[in-house]
Amino acid sequence: MDFANFLIQLLNSVQYGLLLFMLAAGLTLIFGIMGVVNLAHGSFYMIGAYLAWYFTSLLGSLTLAIVLGTLLAVAFGWLLEWLLFRHFYHRDHLDQVLLTFGLIYIFEEMRSIFWGDDVHAVQVPELLNWSIPLTDTLSYPVYRLVMSAVCIVLAIGLYLLISKTRLGMKIRAGAFNRDMTESLGVNIRLIHGVVFALGVGLAAIAGVIASPIASVYPGMGSSVLIMCFVVVVIGGIGSVRGALVAALLVGLVDTFGKVLVPQIAGMAVYMLMALVLLYKPEGLFKQ
Repeated sequence: MDFANFLIQLLNSVQYGLLLFMLAAGLTLIFGIMGVVNLAHGSFYMIGAYLAWYFTSLLGSLTLAIVLGTLLAVAFGWLLEWLLFRHFYHRDHLDQVLLTFGLIYIFEEMRSIFWGDDVHAVQVPELLNWSIPLTDTLSYPVYRLVMSAVCIVLAIGLYLLISKTRLGMKIRAGAFNRDMTESLGVNIRLIHGVVFALGVGLAAIAGVIASPIASVYPGMGSSVLIMCFVVVVIGGIGSVRGALVAALLVGLVDTFGKVLVPQIAGMAVYMLMALVLLYKPEGLFKQ
């Protein structure tokens, strides 16, 4: 493998890892802070992608689609938490699994009713529809670099929100001891609504920005859900920093595995997870 090919695969692995982080960060927040096993998290990724296709077709602008899709997804997440999830915080995990598993079928059926079962393509914005030449025959799409940049900006924003703000302090306190935090006057229900809406918004943004390179198709949320859980388990449940490190590791292993050892590429990520859990049963980082 020459340097140009290595650089392309490295950029692809980082871009894939950052996209996984967008998904896994929301999942680990919901799971680690609220204690909810959300199997429907991949559906929010799918909803974001379909909103990107719908608004791009309607308005002709992916930028507007990102803004509108994100706002609608956050509002939908807040509504969903208020209507359903807040009633399951103290229920068994089996009840939560059954609820979220049922939501997968509901979202898929609603998707079929509103948008049909066809595969759709989202056009890359004309301003970003070009490539940076690396050699005479190889180049790298600018849109993929922009995707990585957007994910990095959002990752920094999420870190600052959780670590440097009063809201983040309340979120961390609620994750550490929910009852004590509530007894100190913190509206824990409001915090849970914010966390759930934030998690849904992050998953939807991932779907929106990935739609031009991954297409939009039925069942696309299920294909990323398992990988998201792998990232959460490797990074440590409830740890945003762990989700970032684990997502980048998974991106590297998956991308270079397919190039260097395609015979075992399908299980390389799970071998990584088994190796981490063998020495760090709680994941790389504790909450």
